[in-house]
Amino acid sequence: MTTSKSWLSALSVWGLAVLLVSCSAVQQATSILNTATKTAGEAKTVVQAGQMLRSTFADITEEEEYYIGRSVAALILSKYPVYQNDGLTQYINIVGNAVAIHSDRPEVYAGYHFLILDTEDVNALAAPGGMIFVTKGLLRRCKDEETLALVLAHEIGHVSAKHGLQAIKKSRLTDAFTFLGSQAVQRFGPQELVQLTTIFEGALSDIVEQLVERGYDRKSEYDADGLAVKFGAGTGFDPSGILRFLKTMVGDKSAAAGKGWFRTHPTPEQRIESLNKQIAGLAVVPKIDDVRTKRFQQYIRTLK
Repeated sequence: MTTSKSWLSALSVWGLAVLLVSCSAVQQATSILNTATKTAGEAKTVVQAGQMLRSTFADITEEEEYYIGRSVAALILSKYPVYQNDGLTQYINIVGNAVAIHSDRPEVYAGYHFLILDTEDVNALAAPGGMIFVTKGLLRRCKDEETLALVLAHEIGHVSAKHGLQAIKKSRLTDAFTFLGSQAVQRFGPQELVQLTTIFEGALSDIVEQLVERGYDRKSEYDADGLAVKFGAGTGFDPSGILRFLKTMVGDKSAAAGKGWFRTHPTPEQRIESLNKQIAGLAVVPKIDDVRTKRFQQYIRTLK
């Protein structure tokens, strides 16, 4: 789709600009590097200073994460169409934001946003910065609002723990900083910008591959499960909702094919065992609410 590709290209360049402009360490290095270096020793020192950005760049800012997340979202939406159902989408955003408010990270740069993907694959994806996607196939597995809330809480857990960003922190983002360090003695021209943009787009692909193809490692998934129980119960939702969802996945024929959710998550049996222990350890366990269940059923009936 030409439109999607154009949007992706624009987002990639804009995200790159944000990364370069908003990082104070880069700005300081640039001011140093714009000063003429008269000796080979001075030039070597400048390059080393640029390469040290990898260790001084302690964390990606909220704004940088947002633009990275927007670019990741564009890639996801190039793979899956959006399901057009304003009422259901608004409802999911209300439930998701209620949980997010009670999470360890209630505020992100542009807020949390939840979108439905028009596919019967059973899956949920969390892009950096609070952009969360759930599929129609997953929604069909939810039988009450508690289940929906806990599934969303799991994805909010990934955002809260910045699991998506860790994919690029360990890979191509370091390449970008190395490139900045080695090239900074020169004035950036079109060729250098293309090279850096390519590195940035590769970093985005790393995140999407992890979200859609490989999935998070087992520790990250279990961590997100634990956060889901914490955030869901803290909001007043019955944390057993996540168990009800997982039980629908046990013995599913999609498991053998490794499709969707099964391709990117540990087995439901493993997660159920771990979650039972976490829920049993809660001081207070909220109960399922009939009013919320009726509200959920009202909205889910519009799912076609």
